[in-house]
Amino acid sequence: MLCEVNIRFFYGVEEPALKGFRFDLQRFAADDEGRTEEPTDKKLREAREKGQVAKTQELPQAVVVIFGFLIIFLFASWIYDSIAAMTKYYMSSFSRFTLTERSALVELYRVSFESAKILLPLFIGVSIAAFLGDVVQVGFQVSTHPLKFDPSKLKFDPATIMRKIFFSKQVAMNLFKSLFKVVVIAFVAYLIIASDYDQILRTPDVSIAMALKITGIMALKIILWAAAILLLLSIPDYIFQKREFIDSLKMTKQEMKEEMKETVGDPYLRARLREMQREIVMKNMIREVPKADVVVTNPTHFAVALKYDNNIMAAPMVIAKGVDSMALRIRQIARENEVMLVENRPLAQELYRRLEIGDVIPEDLFYAVTLVYAELYRKRGYQQAI
Repeated sequence: MLCEVNIRFFYGVEEPALKGFRFDLQRFAADDEGRTEEPTDKKLREAREKGQVAKTQELPQAVVVIFGFLIIFLFASWIYDSIAAMTKYYMSSFSRFTLTERSALVELYRVSFESAKILLPLFIGVSIAAFLGDVVQVGFQVSTHPLKFDPSKLKFDPATIMRKIFFSKQVAMNLFKSLFKVVVIAFVAYLIIASDYDQILRTPDVSIAMALKITGIMALKIILWAAAILLLLSIPDYIFQKREFIDSLKMTKQEMKEEMKETVGDPYLRARLREMQREIVMKNMIREVPKADVVVTNPTHFAVALKYDNNIMAAPMVIAKGVDSMALRIRQIARENEVMLVENRPLAQELYRRLEIGDVIPEDLFYAVTLVYAELYRKRGYQQAI
């Protein structure tokens, strides 16, 4: 859409340099204009296979923090003893320690081993917590698609970049979460420190172990409360992320049509296949009419061909049926092959409506069909009845 702008001054004089200036208003259109249709199951499944899922980062962060500090709290005594033993060893042997390349390498290995031994439970715990935090939200799904390099995404569009940086819902939500966490966690820390203020003042008068215990318990309370706040924040954040994820996958009507063609097939081709299937069924059905015992007619609108073989059938079976032109065709073939036509309007309509080709006559129609076969046998001079 082009808009012509004629710039006029407030006193009515037209600016000649800008007269007839044109600009394209489509430059200001949204990127997702026209994407009004909800994503299909196929679209959601493909996005999941590519690693695109709706999740909040607050839940894994909270679970990692809780698991991490619980492990530290449970192993605090062992960690303290390990650090104290290592510190005592180096402080006591410092005077007789000879620094050489070999000795430095040996001590580096020793310190690395002791540090790894101390950090291993913490590393395992937070890894499991991070894994569980994601699995709880999106289930277990492994995808290498995010690791693939896609040159088509390397597009430099300043307008799009600025809009995503300053005017994106995602940016606004992240800013709100950050401010909320800072303010609330600071307030909680203030309340906890204020409640334990008397114990903090006593730390200079107690042993180092007791002072560390007081400080550790206070830090643990702050961290656990902060993690609880993150857990509460993860609920509205997940709802927001889910809505944004669905909006990002919305489709245009044309995309819906294309996907329908890929999934179900072209409607024209499907209609043509159904027509071909009907033609095949009709041809097979027409070939069966000469084998019929009798054709029940309406007399003009309906025709149903019946066949009965007491050696293999429990009751007469419908081997052909038709309406209007097909009924006329069935009657013509029946006459050409000397198959008897019996006019019974209610029975013909009932057989056509209720039964398909290959169905056996139901019990409630036995009496009416028996009368038809009785007439057939009488006309042919048979002495037996059904």
